[in-house]
Amino acid sequence: MMMESKELLLRETIFSDCEFFAQCEKEKTVTEFFSMNENRSYEDVVREFLTAEQSPEQEMFTIVLKETERPIGKLWLTHINHEDDSLDLHRIYIADPKLRGRGYGETALRLILDYAFINLHMERVTIDHFMENNAAAGLYQKLGFKYEGIGRNACKKDGKYFDLHFMSMLRSEYYARLKEQPK
Repeated sequence: MMMESKELLLRETIFSDCEFFAQCEKEKTVTEFFSMNENRSYEDVVREFLTAEQSPEQEMFTIVLKETERPIGKLWLTHINHEDDSLDLHRIYIADPKLRGRGYGETALRLILDYAFINLHMERVTIDHFMENNAAAGLYQKLGFKYEGIGRNACKKDGKYFDLHFMSMLRSEYYARLKEQPK
């Protein structure tokens, strides 16, 4: 499975991407707003990848910059439920801080929303963010996600619990936003 825009490819993650992810996920600028422990290892990344590979309820994608053909980030879907037609957008990041703010995260999210609502026929897509992650909050709202509430102590990182803002988008909201976009 591969999706693409003018500047990005969003392709299924392959084993060799684990090395890239392991390097990225050692950087505080990547892990700051995720429930990834500071002592995260290559083995942790590989274990996560293998679990996703074997689970029909998970899909992991690598965000690739077309210009360089190199990975720049990760997008991970979890809790894919075809009975309830819902999934969680569990994790998305653009690894290099110099590549942030260029619209790559927004483009990747738009591609995965197309995939979720058009290809997988989901009714509901959820996403969450750390309370302090204003950049994610702004992007998710811009794309049409709606706040549902706060999950108190919803995740654990380095032995400490954190609250999360929970957001969702419904199929009808996705299609309404598509109609609003200029052609």
